[in-house]
Amino acid sequence: MTKSLFLLPGDGIGPETMTEVRKLIDWMNQEKGAGFVLDEGLVGGSAHDAHGKAISDDDMAKALGADAVLFGAVGGPKWDDVPYDVRPEAGLLRLRKEMELFANLRPAICYPALAASSSLKQDVVEGLDILIVRELTGGVYFGEPKTITDLGNGQKRAVDTQVYDTYEIERISGVAFELARTRNNKVCSMEKRNVMKTGVLWNEVVSATHKEKYSDVELTHMLADAGGMQLVRWPKQFDVIVTDNLFGDMLSDVAAMLTGSLGMLPSASLGAPDPKSGKRKALYEPVHGSAPDIAGSGKANPIAMIASFAMCLRYSFNMIEEAAAIDAAVASVLEQGLRTGDIMADGCTEVGTGEMGDAILYQLRKSA
Repeated sequence: MTKSLFLLPGDGIGPETMTEVRKLIDWMNQEKGAGFVLDEGLVGGSAHDAHGKAISDDDMAKALGADAVLFGAVGGPKWDDVPYDVRPEAGLLRLRKEMELFANLRPAICYPALAASSSLKQDVVEGLDILIVRELTGGVYFGEPKTITDLGNGQKRAVDTQVYDTYEIERISGVAFELARTRNNKVCSMEKRNVMKTGVLWNEVVSATHKEKYSDVELTHMLADAGGMQLVRWPKQFDVIVTDNLFGDMLSDVAAMLTGSLGMLPSASLGAPDPKSGKRKALYEPVHGSAPDIAGSGKANPIAMIASFAMCLRYSFNMIEEAAAIDAAVASVLEQGLRTGDIMADGCTEVGTGEMGDAILYQLRKSA
């Protein structure tokens, strides 16, 4: 059976890191008969330049029809002055909304070879393996009204609305509990119930969902600001963290830096299973963003993009062994001391984007 992948490299370092994933896909097709069928489109600033919008209707339709979408990055100074509704980031928000990708999975894993690269003490992060499950289609990023009103006399009022319904909290907490069962069976739910009504509802619904269906999983609750502090103090106390859109955005970036670099971390955004086929709409992307300061220089770290493809194999195609092989290849290359500039350390060898991708592919070939 063929497996359709729609590639959206985007802006900045997105196309460079996507090139390294293409190398792995081409090898898997040629040597393993993987059956991946690729198509490619535009998103973000590149789509704005071509179509006047952050993603065209045609490319949106292709994303909806694919088995999975691989996404690079969007944005950059070139598009700072474009209208708000067609800014590069609007393409990603449209993908999330129309594909109904409500569950964002962000792992924070510290490879043994990089434990010394973290800004925290080595014993704090060595062996770190956290999964943050972020609700992605609700909350303050999508709530209405969302306005800026001119009050006169030089004054304006901005309004963003934080909104959550019961079903949104039930389904994201269900994802977190299900994933915890495959890991260390612990979930920590984070919100701000002390000052936000959505936090009160979040806490109630997560607790009720746990009691009804997942009482075998250990559940704790923590205020999100305290959670940020605990992530820095002793992150290994956590297994799976479930939280809303706003706090998930912030906490996952905190967790990302525990590992040494944003260039190391992948993510997956998943929809609900189709009632008939069981398949989920899915988009996979690195956490790092477009990094316009190094775009085109060949310095970008492709590991987060490659690890995002490994997540795609795992969650969209159930290719567990192949995903594990890619993860092992990345770990092996790091153990050998190869580093891109963002993770460079004394005694290591600095390489560029293509060299890192080639080294990972070489290790994958060796293990095949």
